Amino acid sequence: METSLILENYAAQRAVWPEEGRVILAQHDAEHVVVYQAFHPVTAAYAVHHQRLGGPRYSWTRMSWIKPGFLWMMYRCGWLTKDEQQGRVLAIWLDRAFFDEVVARAVESGWDRERFASREAWKAAVGASEVRVQWDPDHDPMGEKQPRRSIQLGLRGETLRRFAEEATWRIEDISPLVQRERAHRAETSRLMIPRERPYRTA
Repeated sequence: METSLILENYAAQRAVWPEEGRVILAQHDAEHVVVYQAFHPVTAAYAVHHQRLGGPRYSWTRMSWIKPGFLWMMYRCGWLTKDEQQGRVLAIWLDRAFFDEVVARAVESGWDRERFASREAWKAAVGASEVRVQWDPDHDPMGEKQPRRSIQLGLRGETLRRFAEEATWRIEDISPLVQRERAHRAETSRLMIPRERPYRTA
């Protein structure tokens, strides 16, 4: 079996996805949410073997970004055509309660005037928070921007440790899937990607 992910045709999914707004598209069930990260092959191999992130190349001091949207991950890593530092894509099944927690605790990377009365207050919150959030334009399989916004979450400190050591349920290297489906990006009737549905809107 190539992957434990549930796959579905891209065109069928697009027909039911919201076209705009801030939307968390993710594969999820009652207990888990799947997120994606791209790593150097050595880091990816360690994670799959040990079923936890870490190893000699893994950085605990920099912010680590997780993305529940498969196509946003594909845009970021160029469907594994950019460089060796993003040479492998991992699918990581997270505890759903942990994912909900980090979403609730996240502070925007840019000043949110509705949440913070001043830029100074926002900067203080960013400095104190271990979770950062960015809502970036989502992308279609060919990399074109979409009106819909996709979430990515940056983790550091104790939250990053919990993510790597406590909240992860399963890690799979899905690079073979990415490489296979890369050829179908322009032929969306054939493109099979992880099945994603709106998880939460913000």
